[in-house]
Amino acid sequence: MVDTLARPDQSIDANLATLSRFGRFWLLTVASLDVLLVISSMVALNAALPDLAVDTAATQTQLTWIVDGYTLVLACLLLPAGAIGDRYGRRGALVTGLAIFAVASVAPVFFDSPVQIILSRALAGVGAAFVMPATLSLLTAAFPKAERNKAVGIWAGVASSGAIVGFMGTGLLLQFFSWQSIFYAFTAAAIVLVLCTFTIRSSRDDTATPIDGIGAVLIGAAVAVFVFGVVEAPVRGWTHPVVWGCMAAGVALAVAFAVLELRRRHPLLDVRLFGRPDFATGAIGITILFFANFGFFFIEMQYLQLVLGYSPLQTAFALAPLAVPILILGATMHLYLPKIGLRTAVALGLFLIGIGLFLMRYLDAGSTFLDLMWPLLVTSAGIGLCVAPTTSAIMNAVPTEKQGVASAVNDTTREVGAAVGIAVAGSVLAAQYGTALTPALAEFPEQIRAGALESLANALAIADEMGPRGARLADLATSAFIDSMSLSLLVLSIVLAAASAFVAIWAPGRDGQQFEFVRGITARWSTSAAAGGAGNSDDELGGSVAEHDDRRVRAAAGDGGKHRAVDHP
Repeated sequence: MVDTLARPDQSIDANLATLSRFGRFWLLTVASLDVLLVISSMVALNAALPDLAVDTAATQTQLTWIVDGYTLVLACLLLPAGAIGDRYGRRGALVTGLAIFAVASVAPVFFDSPVQIILSRALAGVGAAFVMPATLSLLTAAFPKAERNKAVGIWAGVASSGAIVGFMGTGLLLQFFSWQSIFYAFTAAAIVLVLCTFTIRSSRDDTATPIDGIGAVLIGAAVAVFVFGVVEAPVRGWTHPVVWGCMAAGVALAVAFAVLELRRRHPLLDVRLFGRPDFATGAIGITILFFANFGFFFIEMQYLQLVLGYSPLQTAFALAPLAVPILILGATMHLYLPKIGLRTAVALGLFLIGIGLFLMRYLDAGSTFLDLMWPLLVTSAGIGLCVAPTTSAIMNAVPTEKQGVASAVNDTTREVGAAVGIAVAGSVLAAQYGTALTPALAEFPEQIRAGALESLANALAIADEMGPRGARLADLATSAFIDSMSLSLLVLSIVLAAASAFVAIWAPGRDGQQFEFVRGITARWSTSAAAGGAGNSDDELGGSVAEHDDRRVRAAAGDGGKHRAVDHP
């Protein structure tokens, strides 16, 4: 196995070294818009599902896969697509991905059966998988060390605002046009961005490292099977054989991938990176962040629309203030991160998100927008503190020629975290809703009880047709939903608190080092591991790690400070 951890300093790609200041600004603009398009596409169809159900006669399962098919394919192809971009050129990967995305987006306008739309969305996910890692890897290869974290922070802020942009864009389109307008808009945007992408320079891995095909198949299958099991959990239940079987198979395939990569001369992903405190903190932080974000979105959108009576467009504008602190903190990361360090930024960020979600537990049917606003701002401040530093930590731990794979790790953890967050929040919400509502429905006929227990949306639809007694059913169902929302948000808050505590202990601080007692524990573990694998090659985890100026994002590799950050105070 080639020692991909021991590399020269990260530097600007030779093909991008002569870019002017405007050239880098234009590259940042195009890359940010490219990633904004594919991320907004993840959530854009949620508001259109009722119209799609009516026009296409899609079942609930088909509607679910119209949304999740895109995410599933995207998640499982990110690492292979990132490696292809590194090997053959990142601009080429961007253009190819956007072209596939454009074709797949226009297809549902002409082929509009549920199965055809699902297949089109899956194809769009293929295109998105080439786009996401290439955008970030182009930036890290183009910007000098002094400006790299600022560029990454802006990219991360834009990417994290993608869901809100998707909500707002869909809401505006559906206010005036049919659901087909969403696909027309995606197609037009992709075509424009293809033309813009042709105006930027490319970069690639000049060492012409071969792509690990077997590894790509293994990790793609691992992510696909695991995410499929998670997506099915709210429908089938966590104890269903398909759910736990798929999740177990996904973990087993991931372990097989790790074993294979440790034996490869040219691995798709150097899994030893996860033993580095900076890289591990970034990966864990991103996963928990998106676990909480998408779990929160899943709950809060239903609360705003079903309990407070907001339209899709009003819901989008209600959530829009989330983007402000995220964008500001992302763009200014290079100013505050050197002063507080990775440990404080991520631990505090996760803690603030948890506080914001915990405060939302006190919302009820009589709450106003102002009641929602201030917990939203606390949550978004936490997101802003987390998302850019964790992204930068992942990217700065990997050499320049492997930035596509590093970006893919960043994106894959986002997708897996989001899928698990929705599944956990949805499962807790559904279970508690049924538990809270069942005793209160004893006075209603069986047919009404069965329909009302399916969801709050069903209960409100039934209540509308019941006349005077409908108000009683609506009140009971709304009360049960608020109770279940409170429990779901509590679960998310507890996970965030635990993650914040772990990061506060494990992550490297402002000087690039972990706490001394943590270094002692990891040193003993490394010594034991080395003794157990004495017959192996000398490039095991703990080998030398290249130093480079990363504005204090990167940490020591658990080696007692031997390889501390260059720019420590």
